[in-house]
Amino acid sequence: MHTPIDHVFVGTLRPLPPEGQRTGMFKLPVDGPVTVTAEGLAGDRQADRRYHGGTEKALHHYPAEHYARLAQRYPERAGMLQAGVLGENLSTRGWTEDNVCIGDLFRVGSALVQLSQPRQPCWKINHRLDAEGASLFVAQEGITGWYYRVLETGIVAPGDTFALVERPNPELTVAAFLAATRAHRPNPGVLRAIAAAIGLAPELAQRLAGRAAWLENNP
Repeated sequence: MHTPIDHVFVGTLRPLPPEGQRTGMFKLPVDGPVTVTAEGLAGDRQADRRYHGGTEKALHHYPAEHYARLAQRYPERAGMLQAGVLGENLSTRGWTEDNVCIGDLFRVGSALVQLSQPRQPCWKINHRLDAEGASLFVAQEGITGWYYRVLETGIVAPGDTFALVERPNPELTVAAFLAATRAHRPNPGVLRAIAAAIGLAPELAQRLAGRAAWLENNP
């Protein structure tokens, strides 16, 4: 499946209302080529590096389709709910949590990236949208988006092709990952299988394996 990249977004640090915490969520679209480095797009910034950015979260991809669902839930915010608002770097249509998989390799412009993990929605979404419970809605609906690590650096621009190159875990869609790991008491064997998936972020794999061990020891 080949689709165009509709938008590429880069952002610097800005204060997030109402309390003024610094954030990189405020992205602006670029209209030309941008270098894709191991840490993400050239010029893109993240404020809290404990939870954002780094090689395992180098690029954030958010499906443009999800904004219609957000607008339906928060009609008072419909005017602002468009691509780029949730801090994504890449925006496309046709790819969602239901048809991308952990470990997928994609050609993004001339760069090669690998899907490493889903995004974990946090309180900053509530503040960005000025909407109570928005982050919880995003999580519960499974419209989280996902992150990539960069395997081959390159150049990307709006209109470039976004293409699937390889799929090592065809059964482990992002949606399946979210459903399995967010269950109240997940199956330890399923967690171990997910933790062993090719391409999953190592820190996340370690956490899942630890959770599986705890569940096995506390039946």
